[in-house]
Amino acid sequence: MKTALPYILAGLLALSVTGCSTGPTYQSAVNSPYIQANYNGVEQLISSAKSLIGMQKPVVVATIVNVDSLTESSRFGRNVSEQISAKLAKMGYSVIELKLRDNIFIKQSEGELLLSREVREVSQSHKADTVVVGTYAEGRDYIYVNLKAVNVHDNLIVAAHDYALPLDDDTLKLLKPNRH
Repeated sequence: MKTALPYILAGLLALSVTGCSTGPTYQSAVNSPYIQANYNGVEQLISSAKSLIGMQKPVVVATIVNVDSLTESSRFGRNVSEQISAKLAKMGYSVIELKLRDNIFIKQSEGELLLSREVREVSQSHKADTVVVGTYAEGRDYIYVNLKAVNVHDNLIVAAHDYALPLDDDTLKLLKPNRH
């Protein structure tokens, strides 16, 4: 037993040292202001049109695009779209995963960019009534995000919500082209 004691103590010491990490943790990422702002944006969007966006029909979420070029996005836009999809799913909505479809206009560096004819096709094939679209614009201190829930049958906006995220090191990195 005396020969095992140093190994046990060394193991306990190693475990205690790894528990003292000062880097970001999973918990801090879940509670990040960035994610919370996007989740709150979805909640506000849905609350303003709850009666018009039924939970019984699937929802399509397109990639949030750059307001200056509606055919371009970034890691920022794609990431916001992923968080919108995640929040809608957590709220109990059925969200169509566009990355699994062949016929959507997907540019590897841009995301799922829905053209008008594709919106109709996707919505008809999945019996979806609503598509969530949006834009972002980079300002001096903030990134301004606009979300819209659009009825695919008549292209009418049934809900909209605007919010801003701080233009900090994280959001700036997401806006820059991904260099491998």
